Amino acid sequence: MHIGPYSLANRLFVAPMAGVTDRPFRQLCKTLGAGYAVSEMVTSRKDLWDTLKTSRRANHEGEPGPIAVQIAGTDAPMMAEAALYNIDRGAQIIDINMGCPAKKVCNKWAGSALMQNEALAVQIAAAVVAACSTRNVPVTLKMRTGWCQQHRNAVALARQFEAAGIQMLTVHGRTREQGYQGAAEYDTIAAVKAAVRVPVVANGDIDSPEKARTVLAATGADALMVGRAAQGRPWIFREINHFLTTGEHLAPPLVAEVASLLLAHLHDHYRLYGDDTGVRSARKHIAWYVRALPGGEALRQHINRIDDCAVQWQAVADYFADLGAHRERLPISVPAPQAFETPQERQEKLTA
Repeated sequence: MHIGPYSLANRLFVAPMAGVTDRPFRQLCKTLGAGYAVSEMVTSRKDLWDTLKTSRRANHEGEPGPIAVQIAGTDAPMMAEAALYNIDRGAQIIDINMGCPAKKVCNKWAGSALMQNEALAVQIAAAVVAACSTRNVPVTLKMRTGWCQQHRNAVALARQFEAAGIQMLTVHGRTREQGYQGAAEYDTIAAVKAAVRVPVVANGDIDSPEKARTVLAATGADALMVGRAAQGRPWIFREINHFLTTGEHLAPPLVAEVASLLLAHLHDHYRLYGDDTGVRSARKHIAWYVRALPGGEALRQHINRIDDCAVQWQAVADYFADLGAHRERLPISVPAPQAFETPQERQEKLTA
């Protein structure tokens, strides 16, 4: 699997997720079997580039390559400038966001809203490709099957994006209208794969090794992108890799290993965000890790009342020490994560 000059370790990718796929999370997923990861989306608005939020998203210190950064916006020249801005900060691949269904994004006609305006979508793709070609940086693009059930235009757009120079396409198997509701459909992804020569990545509802195999067979995709199923379960990538290679399942991770992974993840998270933001933004990650474990809900409620990183970290360490004394391995079946936000995080999203 290649993107431009970059050879990828495998065909399992980490999806870009706002508020989730920061540098510590991407590095953890790569360590646990992901062959590629795309950053949270970075705005094309130049007036926001100096904000702490954007500077964190553009921070790739110590991250193994290739480093892929997703950009979002509605103005072609601004998107081209945003691409160069991120290349100057270490991006080796630029990904264009035309898949985000969030109202905050779509209300500004960015993300998946661009699929309603094919001319503008193609203009943006062409402008970003032209800017990146001066630096020999490949451009990829993530989209949905369409805006709504009556307007599935992923195939038509895929052909135009390929002609504009996009080197890889990721398709989430839902319309923007669906958001994350209902089951993902893969027929449109298969049709996109049949319509273009560039690599196509299938995304949506890939939450188990068996589902990964099914989606590959149904779509003929070159690679798979995993998003929500990796929240609190970053080892899903090695599980899928092993199953696709051998047809056999890996044993679930030891409690001691999960404790080690989470505690190291928290250290990296605190270093990136600092004490005040770090203790709050780490809550969702902790909740995802323990959501199906004995005493997980009690721990979630407890850490939501903690405002100190060291105290939060110790609470997690104590929880896993006690859990490890009673069981050796995690449950084999871990449910897909549900949306979890603390009140503070919800308010931050509304005001961001």
